[in-house]
Amino acid sequence: MFISDGLKGISDSVFSVYPASSHQTCCVHLSRTIADKVRVSDRAEICEDFKSVYRAESLEMGQQTLHSFIEKWKSKYPKVTKPLLNNSYLFTFIAFLSLFGAVFIRPIPLNLLINKSRNIVSIRDSSQTKSHLNASSFPNLISIISALLQDVTLVSIKLVQSYK
Repeated sequence: MFISDGLKGISDSVFSVYPASSHQTCCVHLSRTIADKVRVSDRAEICEDFKSVYRAESLEMGQQTLHSFIEKWKSKYPKVTKPLLNNSYLFTFIAFLSLFGAVFIRPIPLNLLINKSRNIVSIRDSSQTKSHLNASSFPNLISIISALLQDVTLVSIKLVQSYK
């Protein structure tokens, strides 16, 4: 699975080299794009609503939450909602997890995952202050794994860029 910011043509390029791969649109990039395209007065609410989309516990819940999000905001921000409606790579990580579900049946201590995420975030944001992640930052296991996958991807990109 690869995660990208949705740059046009990137999925086709990667699929041509790695035909068995899957693609996930980066929810961090989507959130930032949404925040940039809405009024400041609506920013907190729309971003909080979008968090519920990518923190869904199942594909069905994610699709229902996305539908509710689009219905709520489409009249005010059609340029924000239309690309989401046409994005077939929003919930790949959920399908990816279901393929390897047996790996996640064994309970994983929340503190272990948070500490791993802190380490990844501190590597990614080495120039910034230490991240303040806690159990309330992650409502469920899928949201933790999604955040870790995105952070690992960003760290990988940073490492690749450092070798150029």
